[in-house]
Amino acid sequence: MTVYEIDPTDPSVLLDPFTAYDKAREEGPLARMQLPGMGKMWIVTRHEDAKAVLGDPRFAPNASSYPRLPGIPEHCLRYLRTMSEMDGPEHVRLRRLAAPAFTARRAAAFRPRVERIVGDLLDALPSGEVDLLARFARPLPMDVICELVGIPEFDRPQWREYGAAVVGGFGQAFLDAVPRIVEGALAAVARRKEEPGDDLISDLLHGDDDRYSDAELVTLVWHLVLAGQTPTNLIANAVATLFDHPEQLAALRADPSLLPRAVEELTRWVGPQLLTTPRYAKEDVDFDGVVVRQGEPVTVAIVAANRDPRVFTDPDRLDVTRAEAGHLGYGHGPHFCLGAAFARTQTEVALSALLTRFPDLAPAGTPERAPDGGTWRLASLPVTL
Repeated sequence: MTVYEIDPTDPSVLLDPFTAYDKAREEGPLARMQLPGMGKMWIVTRHEDAKAVLGDPRFAPNASSYPRLPGIPEHCLRYLRTMSEMDGPEHVRLRRLAAPAFTARRAAAFRPRVERIVGDLLDALPSGEVDLLARFARPLPMDVICELVGIPEFDRPQWREYGAAVVGGFGQAFLDAVPRIVEGALAAVARRKEEPGDDLISDLLHGDDDRYSDAELVTLVWHLVLAGQTPTNLIANAVATLFDHPEQLAALRADPSLLPRAVEELTRWVGPQLLTTPRYAKEDVDFDGVVVRQGEPVTVAIVAANRDPRVFTDPDRLDVTRAEAGHLGYGHGPHFCLGAAFARTQTEVALSALLTRFPDLAPAGTPERAPDGGTWRLASLPVTL
């Protein structure tokens, strides 16, 4: 059987991954892609198969197979292996200990603190034209993470710089940020040992007998810094998309109660994560006659699964009133995004505040798209307030 090939460097794929992955999905359950440093990888394109793979113990992360970025100091490496690269009892233990801090109820209780952060950022915006990505969507998640984990106010401007470096992708700024994030997280852990506060680090330090070690806490902070950048791109994508669909924007303005549903639809339609973290087959697995061999890497094309017509009615249409659930924007199964409830809350608060405070919010030119084979994201979002 011929397997559809996706070239992640093809400009047509980078600029319109939705069309490219739609074609791959209709060609068959699996596609292939050549990834730098990882060789050929299988791409699961259909929603049913995607959910199955994400919940199937025959497919597991394998940290030893991950390419390690050169230039990161040796002493930092022990803190960079996150839960997304773990499996089995190790993953279960860490997730069980952290899960109570990331429930929907905890996210709802944290909402007033997010609202304050959002309000402060909007207060600081200049009048007239502004890059909403640089001045609002990019600093917001790092400010929220700092509030969540207990980074003091005077350190937060530096952490905003770290967040900008991380969300900007691999480069010298990223390499420079890693040891500073590690050092800042170690300092935060040491401080909360002596002075517990109302934050995640304090909760996990002073829990039951089985608790996070200092190194595990630093790794969790690193994980949050990485995963916490999702709202940056989701908020920017959402605003740009609503500009392109004025009837949907008008519906939201007319009925703000649609916002939670709209956030789910925007996550489905323009969620930033295109592909999941790779998994590796523990044995040969058959997909309608296409066999993934033991040891071969597999990733799920969220961008394809979230527009699968077998699951979603008229999937290429944005509909902020859509009631159909089941998008895979936060994954599925044992590695479902731990911070999904916080990301939803943050995105909802941000969009609500923008639409309420700026009734004349409008684009000020064409947003600049960042070419990125793994993330659907903007490089700028000029708006008029």
